[in-house]
Amino acid sequence: MALTEFGDISGITVAHAHNKMLDHVMPTQILNRFGQLIPIPKNKTQTIKARRMVPYEALTTPLMEGVTPSVKGTTVEIVTGTLQQWGDVHGLTDVIHDTHDHNTLLDDMMQLTGEQAGATTEQVTYNVLKGGSSVYYANGSDRTHVNTAISLNKQRAVVRALRSAKAKKITSVLGPSRNISTKPVEASYVGIAHSDLESDIRNMQGFVPVTEYGSMSPICQEEIGAVENVRYILHEDLDPWADAGATAGGLVESTSGTNADVYPIIFLGQNAFAVTPLKNERTSEGNNLAVKPIVINPNQPSAADPLGQRGYVGWKAWFTAFRLNETWMVRLEVAASAL
Repeated sequence: MALTEFGDISGITVAHAHNKMLDHVMPTQILNRFGQLIPIPKNKTQTIKARRMVPYEALTTPLMEGVTPSVKGTTVEIVTGTLQQWGDVHGLTDVIHDTHDHNTLLDDMMQLTGEQAGATTEQVTYNVLKGGSSVYYANGSDRTHVNTAISLNKQRAVVRALRSAKAKKITSVLGPSRNISTKPVEASYVGIAHSDLESDIRNMQGFVPVTEYGSMSPICQEEIGAVENVRYILHEDLDPWADAGATAGGLVESTSGTNADVYPIIFLGQNAFAVTPLKNERTSEGNNLAVKPIVINPNQPSAADPLGQRGYVGWKAWFTAFRLNETWMVRLEVAASAL
């Protein structure tokens, strides 16, 4: 059976399937909301390029009367990423197809494949970001030394590093709808980490929960609150390095019970990294589906399946994430206090 995009379903069902899938891709996105969107070049190359402009230095001497200042150049650094294709396929039989409501079954499978596509691309971005070169440790000078929870002083050290690097606070994020759009947010840095760290963050001096934000709205439902000028967003899929730290001593979480699990907290400024879009994008060439549903109905006889007993639902996408500026993101490696 030839696997062609959308298979044998109607155009109306295709649009429904794609929208259904995107409705479940976007709620799984945490990190990807903060990346700079770099469009995918159609039918051109698998290499994505982004420009990083080196800021002009502030002047220290005034102009001299009648003297034209020397002409200076502009430094443009090119950062590249390589597109990779991702996807999966799931089968169903003619028995399931014939004995269940077809539209309900398609909805359920689109939900599951959408969630899988979102979780997959989110994990790709997480792996890229936690490989950044700007790193601090809750204690010690190496990951193998870590067995201490986050502290306010360490957060302040991270923020100082971001500000010294002239990392701008985040003022907009990718919106939650299925179409490409951004929404403004209150200016702040953002810390993103595993949900195991919630108690330690809430115990930090000056923590303000989202329920006490007043006129400031949370970025997403996973945001738990803020400490000074950092807003914290937590998710259970951002796993730690198991047993990578120092002796846990029963005080912090440990997979084996011996060494501390080490949790990266990714602190972000604006435009620290880039991602390719997963949403619907209207272009001059038509509607570009960045994440595409694949549907082959059962009951379609072929040489490979002469009785039409099998069908398939799946997805595929071109996606990449890459760091734009190493100093505009900082990884703080901490342990999680045992409960």
